[in-house]
Amino acid sequence: MAADDCTTFGLAPAMRAGGVLADGDYQVHRDFVDFIVDGRPLLFQLSDLDAVSPLAADIPPAIFAHHVKRLLLEAEAPLPGGRCVIYGCPECEGIECGAVTAVIERDGAEDEAAYVWRDFAWQTAEHVDLELNGYHGIGPFRFRAEEYREALGQLLAGPAAPGARRRVLLIGARVAVLARLAAALRTIGVGADITQDASGVPPEELRTYEVVAFGRAVEEGQRAAVRREFERAGADVAYVDGYAPIVPLLVAQIESALDRVPSTQRRLTRLVAADGEAGVEVTSTCRVRITSYRLDRLYRTHTHDVFDAVLTPGRHRITLAHRATRGQSFLVARTTGSVLVARMER
Repeated sequence: MAADDCTTFGLAPAMRAGGVLADGDYQVHRDFVDFIVDGRPLLFQLSDLDAVSPLAADIPPAIFAHHVKRLLLEAEAPLPGGRCVIYGCPECEGIECGAVTAVIERDGAEDEAAYVWRDFAWQTAEHVDLELNGYHGIGPFRFRAEEYREALGQLLAGPAAPGARRRVLLIGARVAVLARLAAALRTIGVGADITQDASGVPPEELRTYEVVAFGRAVEEGQRAAVRREFERAGADVAYVDGYAPIVPLLVAQIESALDRVPSTQRRLTRLVAADGEAGVEVTSTCRVRITSYRLDRLYRTHTHDVFDAVLTPGRHRITLAHRATRGQSFLVARTTGSVLVARMER
């Protein structure tokens, strides 16, 4: 394969959104660096895989660097046959949970040197059966050595991962709800603090937050005062106005605000809700799950799983059951990489 046949290689921050699921389970938040192949995340070619690359933000720097060196062939591959993990389980690093692996090798003369990723497969043990578990429609990819080394080398020269541990500041009047919300966020790997007043907080402390979430009872004057404090500190934060005192819903709103990945690198790019219908847009074939959260007249919470199917790229209209959307209701849509939230409008 000539140099002109090479595939472009790049890296970009990515996120696996955490959350409190409808069945009560927790999904851990993970920040990682994704592989951009020919301008698109490689993960998008792997159907509905819930996985992260080994270049994750919450692993120790030495381990992070070792993963980079494996991709550069400066350290021994972890699996037989020169196979490296490209994507693995977001909850643990065990191969038993399953991982996408590939052979990584050097090829070509020095003036046309390239790194080749080939024989992609789904692997759950030390050895893999390519005929049975190979991704036959993916790769091989041939990356120009200079471009490949420069992209990965920047990870070794700079910070070990895309940002520090996420932190959120919660402001509201309902202390019990805020306490449950903070506990849920910490469970999924997002740091959370509670306060009534941000004045007097050192600027360097304010700059450690990425999201400020306001409860519904917080008055506009108090919100404006908080925003001024963060502006004075030069903090780049996203502000969330909590829809309702429903912890899984608030967690989803905060996870959506934490997602700074460009829309071109997301699978789920749009969610609207009106008149008992949901409008969803996805950029690649993926599984979309929609959950409805509803408050009745007594402010009791009702949760309904209203949609779960694989969607093709494009826009989709989904009719929802009336029992799930009457009264005050809100939708949470999830793919493997992101989450969006919408209020049902009438």
